[in-house]
Amino acid sequence: MTHQTIIKNIAKGEYSPIYFLHGEEPYFIDLIEKFATTKIINESDRDFDQSIIYGKDTELQSVINSAKRFPMMGKHQVISVREAQNFKKFDELIQYAKKPQVQTILFFSYKGKKLDARILKKLGSNVTFFESKKLYDNQIPGWIINQVESEQLTIAEKSAVLLSEFLGNDLAKISNEIKKLTLSLPKTTEITPEIIEKNIGISKEYNVFELCNAIANRDIVKANRIVNHFADNEKNYPLVVTLSNLYRLFTKIMSCYFSPSNQPNVVAQILGVKPFFVKEYMNGKKNYTKRQIFNIIGYLSDYDLKSKGYGNSSTSDGELLKELVFKILH
Repeated sequence: MTHQTIIKNIAKGEYSPIYFLHGEEPYFIDLIEKFATTKIINESDRDFDQSIIYGKDTELQSVINSAKRFPMMGKHQVISVREAQNFKKFDELIQYAKKPQVQTILFFSYKGKKLDARILKKLGSNVTFFESKKLYDNQIPGWIINQVESEQLTIAEKSAVLLSEFLGNDLAKISNEIKKLTLSLPKTTEITPEIIEKNIGISKEYNVFELCNAIANRDIVKANRIVNHFADNEKNYPLVVTLSNLYRLFTKIMSCYFSPSNQPNVVAQILGVKPFFVKEYMNGKKNYTKRQIFNIIGYLSDYDLKSKGYGNSSTSDGELLKELVFKILH
């Protein structure tokens, strides 16, 4: 079941007695719990019929005891059990789930990993499960576009990529930045690189996306200008982020060599990206041979180690980046 379906059902008043939200991506788990805790119980009754319990601070049997009680004011009580990954076993919940108290709605937030499949099976049909999976990097721009459109704004794919490259894969952080923009922009406004630069502080000219583009096109002047800016502002442009993006760039370029066709849709499917990105990778294929790409991936591994102190005791991240990009381009 998707998080959208769970939220839709809760909005309609269709509740499960137990929700078990687990997985690597905390954003969707928090989204469901936050919606439920503001929707199910009236604000005036929340002091009586709503509880938040932390797994690291309590025993599971104590949670079950609370779940067996009846609501004091309304039709339901909601118990949110956060940090449920701290429970070592779930025997008491397995027993409770066989015949749960129907006026109690339990939410278990089990973050960072999947629940063991054997426990999932034992919990049975009275439990609604949701596995919150991490989005792949190439899925994040599309997710940003959907989030922006849900706020009645629009955003071009390049701007969505710019946001994802700067903010990374922290969906909560991205969502917060989008909400800030909705407060300052009229409805239907298109979020452009200029708006992003002004409101979020991301430079439309000096960012990892533009660096990768310059390197793929072997634009030495542009690449050096960006690298020098990165080196002068190391805290704003962590080397580890730049390295991971360059590694992704060259592995995608290498994959272009194995595509059965140069048609953008075919290449996009092979690479697992949207057609928008294909031009950059195909330009990279024109500018770098397979042997050069193989060597560059080796350079990236070497400089990743150097950035962590292996074989390097004094060279700054900015200087390491300059050396690396010089080797790539020459």
